[in-house]
Amino acid sequence: RTAEWGVSSTRPTSCWPHRRARARVVDGPELLLNGRADMSSPALDAWSVQSSSVESRGKMLVGEQKGMDIMNDPLLNKGMAFSVSERDRLHLHGLLPPKIEDLEAQCERVMRKLRAEPDSILKNLQMQELHDQNETVFHRVLVEHMEELAPLIYTPTVGHACEQFGSDFGRSRGMYFSRQNRGDFSALVRNWPHDEVHVLCVTDGSRVLGLGDLGAHGMGIPIGKLALYVAVGGIAPHRVMPVVLDVGTNNEALRGDTDYLGVREPRLDGTEYFDLVDEFMAAVFGRWPRIVVQFEDFATPKAFPLLAKYRSKYRCFNDDIQGTGCVALAGVMAAARQAGTPLTELRFVCTGAGAAGLGACAQIVNAMVEQGMARHEAMQRFVVCTSQGAIGKHDRVHGSPNHARGLSCDRAPWQNDTVSDGTSLHMVIRSFRPSCLLGLAGQPSGIFREDLIREIAEMHPAPILLPLSNPTTKAECTPAQAYEWSGGRAIVATGSPFGKVTLADGTTRIPSQCNNMYVFPGLG
Repeated sequence: RTAEWGVSSTRPTSCWPHRRARARVVDGPELLLNGRADMSSPALDAWSVQSSSVESRGKMLVGEQKGMDIMNDPLLNKGMAFSVSERDRLHLHGLLPPKIEDLEAQCERVMRKLRAEPDSILKNLQMQELHDQNETVFHRVLVEHMEELAPLIYTPTVGHACEQFGSDFGRSRGMYFSRQNRGDFSALVRNWPHDEVHVLCVTDGSRVLGLGDLGAHGMGIPIGKLALYVAVGGIAPHRVMPVVLDVGTNNEALRGDTDYLGVREPRLDGTEYFDLVDEFMAAVFGRWPRIVVQFEDFATPKAFPLLAKYRSKYRCFNDDIQGTGCVALAGVMAAARQAGTPLTELRFVCTGAGAAGLGACAQIVNAMVEQGMARHEAMQRFVVCTSQGAIGKHDRVHGSPNHARGLSCDRAPWQNDTVSDGTSLHMVIRSFRPSCLLGLAGQPSGIFREDLIREIAEMHPAPILLPLSNPTTKAECTPAQAYEWSGGRAIVATGSPFGKVTLADGTTRIPSQCNNMYVFPGLG
């Protein structure tokens, strides 16, 4: 993986070069051993850098920094791993302790410090500090300890980090395209110091996980996602770019918070909003025509129109709609095999009619259609529930609350006339008899109550329960509850990571994690 990132032979042998204004570009085959340049190779002379001959790896930037400029640059800094010869030619003698400590030793020291801290929020802050000081060690330790560290930089801890983003703010990372800069986006993109950006993750902060509108503080999500692009997808960290479109926030508490970092005005809407996104997309693809843009945590009324507008024009995808849909389908297919039930015979109740919920349902329907089912028939195997109850027949039995509010164009196709609009979740389960519960509501935990799970467990020998909402506090139920209330027969996958569960009879169940972190790094 690090061999794709390239190094400079005469500059620090960390994995990523830096600044456009102080760099030169060279081509040629790269030659690395364990993420470091082979200094003895004749292929490396004193003033050349070896970069990939594979076109997709791009050109290498050779930094010209020396001394404290290197130490203060997280992309070039690698702590005490600089060799004696590097310290000599890079003017680092005296700026570092005499000890030479390789990356492995630094990673061990980082892990000892993390493991000594019991609080996950403080662990996240430690990782942020490391990220801002030394990206070489940050990504190395993340690669080596992915299972342990992913929950700290991503779900579930990243949600808490976003809530505290303003009060914990230190070094700025990524770019902020504000409503105040409209008309200047093409100039703003030129402020980014790297000529090569392969993946850009952008949010408007309108629906961050299950936490709602966090405005500019949603930046924590693109930062966390792109750390996984680097560690899992193998993309060099100077080739990823986190972005916030700051169109304001409708969160009045945030607008009144002295630590809020964004524009303190209500959100743009309508034509103004979509014109701003148009300008952003044109500016980004004007500078980086081959970039991949990942839309992240956009509220449903914006997420679906933006995807429909750009998916055939630009190289982009919406992770909440398509990424979540993809991994949910994978989980459902695996669960169907385990349950011994064909996918086309499953019946679904989905709590949550947002981008993630409808995206997951749509992806599963597509799979059912591929297996020979008519699309209308496949969609009738789903009942989608909002906070007002089921999206069903407009018969006013329960007041038809969803119809009274007005069904949006993305929700209307999911109307199921076998249930009355507004039917409660409990009554839907009793009458519709689903074999799978999809939890994507993003509401406070507990939607999958004990009585609901016991009832569905009476209907099916292996009920499929997918409480996928994030973070952990928004999970519709815990795996322990799902196993206990189903008599240990449920097939469970969760959005956030949970540990093993030991049942009353002494057997152990290991819930799967069904999260789009298993999808988006590969897509990018």
